[in-house]
Amino acid sequence: MIELPILNSEEKYKLKPGKIVALGLNYSEHVKESVSILAGGYKPETPTEPVIFPKASSSLIGPEENIIIPAFIDNYDFEEPRTDYEAELAFIISKDCRNVQEEDAIDYIYGFTCLNDVSQRNLQTGDKAGWFRGKSLDTYCPVGPVIVRTEDIGNPDNLDIVCRLNGQTVQSGNTNQMIFGIKQIVSILSSWFTLEAGDLISTGTPKGVGLIKEGDLVEVEIENIGVLRNPVVRA
Repeated sequence: MIELPILNSEEKYKLKPGKIVALGLNYSEHVKESVSILAGGYKPETPTEPVIFPKASSSLIGPEENIIIPAFIDNYDFEEPRTDYEAELAFIISKDCRNVQEEDAIDYIYGFTCLNDVSQRNLQTGDKAGWFRGKSLDTYCPVGPVIVRTEDIGNPDNLDIVCRLNGQTVQSGNTNQMIFGIKQIVSILSSWFTLEAGDLISTGTPKGVGLIKEGDLVEVEIENIGVLRNPVVRA
């Protein structure tokens, strides 16, 4: 569990999601660049339904906390070990829901925040069980710096999103580039399984993902939310 301030409030939100559901390949330009990231004959085809994967809740950390590249990665002797940043908009489910209609979807969102979907690519692409392990290492899900309530966010489908690595902009996009928008995501996911209060949903990343290493500083900035900063260290 982590606590994050709520924008325009003296209260804090205790973030302890029963599940973290993340979307992959939800920006067209990222779909194209993923040919060089994903293995196994991946083809850059636009998804016809959301591509989802879980992240372990134990991977959550807050702003200014360290992203830790674990020592066990060295045991694999990967030719090119690679851990990447991925700047994303995330939202929190406000109440249990199932089969939500798109027009009602916003009623089931408590608020929004920044998320860095840190990904160990060698494990992600080589794991026959899917992406779970490479996406779920401890500290590989930074969120923050605040929670912005739904009524204060503006239009969540039109927010600028930027990632900076050591002060240099490496990702720059807008949530209006998402293949599946916020309402669609809630409606489709809730048709597949029950979304529960506190669940954290991450909406995918724009193009420009890349490598992080010890000594780096990663910043994810989303319009109307703020800047999520996390240093990178090795265990």
